Amino acid sequence: MRINHPLTGSMVALITPMLDDGSVDYAALESLVDFHVASGTRAIISMGTTGESATLNQDEHIKVMRKTVEFANGRIAIIAGTGANSTSEAIELTQAAKQIGADACLLVTPYYNKPTQEGLYQHYKLIAETVDIDQILYNVPGRTAVDLLPETIVRLSKISNIIGVKDATGNLEVAQALIDTCPEDFLLYSGDDATAIDFILMGGHGGISVSANVVPEALSQAYQAAFEDNKATATLINQPLEDLHQSLFIESNPIPVKWAMHKMGKCGSGIRLPLTKLSQQARVTLEQDLSNLGVI
Repeated sequence: MRINHPLTGSMVALITPMLDDGSVDYAALESLVDFHVASGTRAIISMGTTGESATLNQDEHIKVMRKTVEFANGRIAIIAGTGANSTSEAIELTQAAKQIGADACLLVTPYYNKPTQEGLYQHYKLIAETVDIDQILYNVPGRTAVDLLPETIVRLSKISNIIGVKDATGNLEVAQALIDTCPEDFLLYSGDDATAIDFILMGGHGGISVSANVVPEALSQAYQAAFEDNKATATLINQPLEDLHQSLFIESNPIPVKWAMHKMGKCGSGIRLPLTKLSQQARVTLEQDLSNLGVI
């Protein structure tokens, strides 16, 4: 049974546009917010993985979230990325997100220090109890070296302001386990563009997408069709995007998508070390996909 909730469908893991010197380009950020409002995107995730949260300091992180909320001006939901490998830092960022008026927060599992499942549970429980804002768990073990297991997610789903999870494993068996065991009103999001349509057709509620930076209107339509159990339409719209879903990960995200947005004229080419600009060899593949889609 599909639930009626505003945070369903296509949500973009937004890049943080930068000038060639690596400084944040707030004029381009405002334009990107307008772009997604016009394209039917349901929510913007500010300062997630794709937003280079790992390369901005905390003051910059909070400023980008605040400016994104200001630019949206209530026209589109803003979900703030506030995860950290320190529970106290995650609480500080989540408190900041609440103060600036974000609609919800997305909290990646604590990375590098490899907590146990009980440690993960206590981490998220404390944040949720400390800050009264809707919170979405974010599991991406390929980056964090820790896997938030379905049984731990089910435990956390019982906390009232933990409203959902972004599963970026790309494993549809994990997706099925979440669909089978989580409460019906718990939001389940795909964090893997290549499998997102299948995830939603299985019973998921939407996707938090890298590809939506490039083709927001098409993905908005595809995800909505899948959410409405219209497999034929969702597949038809998504099929031309499949090469893009792959090429945006030809090098570590967000390297390819930032180059794509630069080629589309949406922002400068800036990216911060230790991330580097897309290699010449990879540009050939990505730019061909962008050309095939008619976006450059």
